[in-house]
Amino acid sequence: MKTLAGFHAVRGRLKQDAGTVSEIYVDATRLDGRMKALKDDAERYGVRVIPVDAKRLDGLAGGSRHQGVIAVAAPVQMPQFIEDVLEGLEEPPLLLLLDGVQDPHNLGACLRVADGAGAHAVIAPKDRSCGLTTAAIKVASGAAETVPYIVVTNLARTMRDLKDRGIWMIGTADDAPQTLWQAKLDGALGMVLGAEGEGLRRLTRETCDHLVSIPMLGSVESLNVSVASGVCLYEARRKRAATQR
Repeated sequence: MKTLAGFHAVRGRLKQDAGTVSEIYVDATRLDGRMKALKDDAERYGVRVIPVDAKRLDGLAGGSRHQGVIAVAAPVQMPQFIEDVLEGLEEPPLLLLLDGVQDPHNLGACLRVADGAGAHAVIAPKDRSCGLTTAAIKVASGAAETVPYIVVTNLARTMRDLKDRGIWMIGTADDAPQTLWQAKLDGALGMVLGAEGEGLRRLTRETCDHLVSIPMLGSVESLNVSVASGVCLYEARRKRAATQR
């Protein structure tokens, strides 16, 4: 069993697979409309709600912000291998590969963006990655239960395997000669992004088929990785939709 913290994560799990939720602990002193809506959802799905004090909630949350809501739930059975994801697709793959993202809030935001853009999976290396923590799940606002998060031993090797399957690897780099707007992004695609400031590691960068830059029209030099992921994935979706008209 695992804990889910916060309204988005808990309500998202109820909507997706309420049968995995065994019970929900809520702040006994919180009686606002948002809490009432959550309790109504839980009653509709037949999930028990247990009012408790703040100290109990803090202990269950393990340090993450919980907004007065903690659910105890069984893990959703998600694909653990990218092959399982690819076999069930009815359209060209759209993947997000993250190299060196160690902040759980960034990872959670990347998962949320991936869900919104219709990406089929998020892939990250086992090392130099924060993993799917309670904090990451909360920030993902339910996307951790809808977007497969695939952990691989060697990111560069996984990228080569994906290239053998006809999936182009497009990395982002500030010094790339081509911008995201100019790149061809309408086929089977993996967008490869590194952590803000550090960028892609050398081997990851060298394994990409192409490198593109995100046009920066103001004074800041770079974007947060979750924002950059959103820009890249939605641009890929836009170009894919344009070719299907």
